[in-house]
Amino acid sequence: MFKILSFSSLLQVLKLSRTPNLIIIFFTQYCAAFFLVELGQSKWDIILDFNFFLLVLSTTIIAAAGYYINDYYDIKIDMINKPGKVIVGNKLNRRPVLIWHQIFNAIGIVVGVYVSIWVGLINLVAAFLLWFYSNQLKRLPLLGNITVAFLTALSLLIVAVYFRSGEFKIFIYAFFAFGITLIREIIKDMEDMKGDEAFGCKSLPIVLGIRKTKWILYILILGFTISLFYFASKIGNIAVTGYFLILLIPSLFLIYKLVKADAKHHFYQLSQYCKWLMIGGVLSMTIIN
Repeated sequence: MFKILSFSSLLQVLKLSRTPNLIIIFFTQYCAAFFLVELGQSKWDIILDFNFFLLVLSTTIIAAAGYYINDYYDIKIDMINKPGKVIVGNKLNRRPVLIWHQIFNAIGIVVGVYVSIWVGLINLVAAFLLWFYSNQLKRLPLLGNITVAFLTALSLLIVAVYFRSGEFKIFIYAFFAFGITLIREIIKDMEDMKGDEAFGCKSLPIVLGIRKTKWILYILILGFTISLFYFASKIGNIAVTGYFLILLIPSLFLIYKLVKADAKHHFYQLSQYCKWLMIGGVLSMTIIN
C-alpha cells in the first residue's frame, strides 16, 4: 500500500482516477468562480484565494475516490462490458484501491471542513452518495442516474455556497450539468446492458427495453433544452440567451443520432458527444458578463 509505485502502476492509478474528468471538474469550478460570481473581485483575487483552491482540490479528491470505489465494485461487470480497460483486480490489487478510496474521502472531507463547515458537510454527503451509488443505486432504474447527475450539479452549487454570490447564474449551469449528465448516464446504461444484465442490474434499458428508454431520452432532451433556454433568458444577457438557443442544434442532432443508434459503439459515441456538449456549456460562461 505505502510502497513507492512504479511508473506503470502510477499510470494505472491516473487512469483509474479518470484524470481528464478531474481536470474538467477543476476547470469548471474555476470558470464558475471567474465568470458567474459577482463580488467585484479581480480575477487575481480568485486565483490567489487559497481556501477556494482547497475547495476545488477537495471536490476533485472526492470525485477520484468515487471512481475508485465504482471500479472496485464493478470488476465482474466491467470484465464483460469493457474487458480491455479493467484496472482493479487486473493491473492494480483490489485492497489498496479500497484503502485509497477511504483515505481520499477522509482527506476531501477534512479539507472541506477546513474551508467551511458547509463545504465539509457537502463533501461528506457527496462521498456517501458516491459509495451508495456504486454499492446499490447504480443497479436500480433511474435512481443511480439521478444521483450522478445531482452530484455533478452539486460540484457547481458548492461554488455558490462558498462565495454566497451568483446563485441564479450558477443554478442555471448546475441545471445544465444535471440535465446533460442524466442523459449521458442513461445512454451509458444502454451501452453497458450486456454486463449489467448478467449481474442482475435493473437499469432503465434493462427494465423497459431500448425503444422505451429512447422515448424517455427524447422527452428529457427536449424538455431539458427548452427549460434551459427559459432559465437563460431570465439572465437578461442576449449573448447567453443566443448561445443556449444555438444549443438546440446539437440537441436535435443528439436526438437524430439516438434514433439511428442500435449498437454498443453507437451509444459510446453518443456518450462522448454528451461530454463535449458539457464542455461547450462550460465555455459559454466566458460570455455571460
